[in-house]
Amino acid sequence: MNATDLIGLMGTAAFTISGYLVGYRKGLDLLGVIIVSLLTAIGGGIIRDMLIGRLPAVFTSNTSLIMIAITLILAMVFHLAKREQRILSWSFYIADAIGLVAFSITGAQIGLLYELNLFGVVSLAFVTAVGGGMVRDTLVNEVPEILTEGIYGTVAVLIGLFMFMLDTVAYLNAWTLYFIASLGLILRLWAIVAKMHLPTLQKKSDYKN
Repeated sequence: MNATDLIGLMGTAAFTISGYLVGYRKGLDLLGVIIVSLLTAIGGGIIRDMLIGRLPAVFTSNTSLIMIAITLILAMVFHLAKREQRILSWSFYIADAIGLVAFSITGAQIGLLYELNLFGVVSLAFVTAVGGGMVRDTLVNEVPEILTEGIYGTVAVLIGLFMFMLDTVAYLNAWTLYFIASLGLILRLWAIVAKMHLPTLQKKSDYKN
């Protein structure tokens, strides 16, 4: 198993957990939690594959589905969603951050495999990373995080950009992928702790209107 495949599986497990936690918090039944978890984990990949005109990988390989099933079973067995509220919140943030970074990398890697230009590579990194979360938030009637958390999408864009640059100079390998993943995870978690956001177009006085 190469570095990209390993990172992809980590992202699948992480986004499964984030979907599971959101489904539980919203009071969904068992089927609802499974659906939200599943679509969070595979939604971005399906959108990405449709963009490049190929059959979604989840329809031909069972690897992601097996990982999703195992992750859900473990989350239920260990009652992950019933932990202390502070632990529960950070479990979601960490899982979502890992999924974001991992899927940004797998999306960018596919863009490089298809020999896309910079815009194409960054676009696939972005769509793969945020697609599942957008599906998840839409299903539970929440504003997608990508529309309110500017740093969220920025991480995906930066990862796609750095991977394209490293590939151009032939320095993209397993070690640089792990390094990019670490930096992306640190940036996302730091943005959460520091409550960092991109500037909005509204002025403070506009919120009163």
